[in-house]
Amino acid sequence: MSRILVSYFSARGTTKKVAEKLAKAIDADIYEIKPASKYTTADLNWTNKFSRSSIEMGDKTIRPVLADKNPDISKYDIIFLGFPIWWYVAPTIINTYLESLKNAETSNKRIILFATSGGSGFGNTLKELIPSAPEFVTLEEGSVLNGSYDILQLKSWAEKFI
Repeated sequence: MSRILVSYFSARGTTKKVAEKLAKAIDADIYEIKPASKYTTADLNWTNKFSRSSIEMGDKTIRPVLADKNPDISKYDIIFLGFPIWWYVAPTIINTYLESLKNAETSNKRIILFATSGGSGFGNTLKELIPSAPEFVTLEEGSVLNGSYDILQLKSWAEKFI
């Protein structure tokens, strides 16, 4: 059992590929954050102001429901948390995930954020996630890691935080 967990949300598979490589590179457990209602292609159409993703990102109080319970994080010291960047921040399902950890009976966890993006950086991601994080968690901004990273590069990157 690893003391490191890679949790991720992936709408189109890009973040999933990076998360799987990262977990393999650092011999970590892996957990996929799944919405109760899967995102369709139409839901992800950011050019349509009435698409699900546009509505969620326009109203930061919306919390997409998770498909299942979160993993027991008590056995982990470090959690790498990955997601795509939407509108220069994390999708609101990441807020849902962090808020669901508030009931965990644990302490002193480090969560290192990593993201995938078609061209933007973290923007205000860290600032917008901090209020959703439990008191016992320290959030750290990692990097935007796109599909071009190989396992050795991901291992080298992750070891800065381990």
